[in-house]
Amino acid sequence: MFEAPESPLCVLTIHAHPDDEASKGAPTLAKYHDLGVRTVLVCCTGGEEGDLQNPALRNEGGPFHGMTPEEEKQQLARIRPVELARSAQIIGFDQVIMLGYRDSGMAESPPNANPDCFHQASLDEAVGRLVSIIRRERPQVIITYGDDQRGYPHPDHLKVHDISVPAFERAGDDMWYPWAGEPWQPLKMYYSVWSRTRLIAVHEAMLAKLGKSPYDDKWLNRPGQDERITTRIDVASHMYARSGSLRAHATQVDPNESWWFGLDDDELATSYPYEDWVLAKSAVGAPDADVVEIDLFTGIKDVIACEPGQSLPNRLTSPALVGTEVGEPA
Repeated sequence: MFEAPESPLCVLTIHAHPDDEASKGAPTLAKYHDLGVRTVLVCCTGGEEGDLQNPALRNEGGPFHGMTPEEEKQQLARIRPVELARSAQIIGFDQVIMLGYRDSGMAESPPNANPDCFHQASLDEAVGRLVSIIRRERPQVIITYGDDQRGYPHPDHLKVHDISVPAFERAGDDMWYPWAGEPWQPLKMYYSVWSRTRLIAVHEAMLAKLGKSPYDDKWLNRPGQDERITTRIDVASHMYARSGSLRAHATQVDPNESWWFGLDDDELATSYPYEDWVLAKSAVGAPDADVVEIDLFTGIKDVIACEPGQSLPNRLTSPALVGTEVGEPA
């Protein structure tokens, strides 16, 4: 076991836009907060290029009623920071830090050319900003986006990965960014990932409950990374953080959309109680090929342990390609 310094345990997670913290890892971060770990969210952009995804807000009496598209954009820019603050409160983040860039929009769209957008930011400058935050917050564990984003190659998501890896490596090196504070070396870096095993489990649970699922062949057969998953956190007790934080982003999430809410918290916990992670970098060792971590702080300090009678989760293998008939009643 690594002899941890006196600095309190901290996990820092890096996201591209407001609402990403809700859809990726909210139950895990809520669980660690409840276990006494300091939790920090870095949000790289303000989500200015997001569209209104909840049509009910255009109804009479709603905050977007009668607005032109340009007026909607301006209203979104005002509302999204408020939604982020509410989401962070539900998850339990101890600190929310904006990296300070503008949303780049989708690939090859006009906003990509905006000099203030994250996509156009100097890599060295953006890494320096993140290093400054890491040195100030002193996390042992960093969570970021992975190196395989074929499923959703948004420019800002790609950039999150591109700055996170060098920031992890440079934060502890006093030769880099001497203006950015006293060096601090994080010990572990994880990539967020959605396993196909989870996707299929949720799909089948929706078929059983609703007789239909929003996941078509394209989604069910997206590139899988199940074999890469090293760490599986049991978050059955904290599914409320996902649903609650998603609903906090009312402009971005339709509360009637089965994509997000086809299963309630208990049903989702029953169908797939885990959040899955890939250990990408570690100064404290890595699990053997047949072993699954159940704690992001494994090798640093034990924070999560198996409950009496609870069995350890298994390593995953990527499911075979499937069609929409998966899980349909015979």
